[in-house]
Amino acid sequence: MTPAGLAPSDPAAPDAERDKGASAAAVPAPAEAPGTPHAAAEGPGPLLTAGFSADVYAISETQVLRRYRSGRDAGPEAELMRYALAHGFPVPKAVHVGGPDLVLERLHGPTLLQALAAGVTSLHEGAQIMTDLHDKLHRIPAPTSWAPSSPTDWPHVGGGDVVVHLDLHPGNIVLSEAHGPMLVDWANARTGTAALDVALSALILAEVAVDAGGEYSEAARVLLAAFLAGVHLDVRPVLNEAAHLRANDPALVAGERELLGEAVGLVRSMENVTRD
Repeated sequence: MTPAGLAPSDPAAPDAERDKGASAAAVPAPAEAPGTPHAAAEGPGPLLTAGFSADVYAISETQVLRRYRSGRDAGPEAELMRYALAHGFPVPKAVHVGGPDLVLERLHGPTLLQALAAGVTSLHEGAQIMTDLHDKLHRIPAPTSWAPSSPTDWPHVGGGDVVVHLDLHPGNIVLSEAHGPMLVDWANARTGTAALDVALSALILAEVAVDAGGEYSEAARVLLAAFLAGVHLDVRPVLNEAAHLRANDPALVAGERELLGEAVGLVRSMENVTRD
């Protein structure tokens, strides 16, 4: 499994965009009122990334357009991002939302995944960034009036007392030049429990770690161990729930589902050492 296997919905930008130092990830900017007309959303520029469910287009050096191909309403996603931002969380500012279109501030800088692969950021530093983001996110209480765009869409989470991202891994963290580490791709974000959110991050790392043929398996194992040692939650009680949720993720790439059983075993064994 390659580093891209960590983030199948966040592929690298084309060479021309990388040469500019532009991140493939999208970040929000000065917020307009929801529903405000925005000409850029009607005529997107060059395609930057093509993910599992959405495409990201360049609008300018400061903005991108993220568009769901299915026509999914991006409103709830933008609402939760704005709610997190209002609580001081490092999330892009949503500029405009209309139907499947979400205009976001454009981030410049590598993803944590890219920085780890290049050796610019150490594995222990990467684990600390992940734990810090989880800690900050799980201090945000669940909003009282928020609901996903479609309750029948994956992920199926029964709710909880905090905001959860459910896809927090190095490919979705941008080390932005302007703001530092920023968490992007909020398509799966919901209200849930902190332990479930942490467990899903651990399983994503563990899938790479148990892939014997993967170039980055050893590095992922070190990153996973440091991450679990840094968080203050025991994920063992929710590990089976997280595995079931992960197994039904429609965005899994070829081979990932087959690695899940071994990944669960690795996380459980590491937690047994860390917690007992």
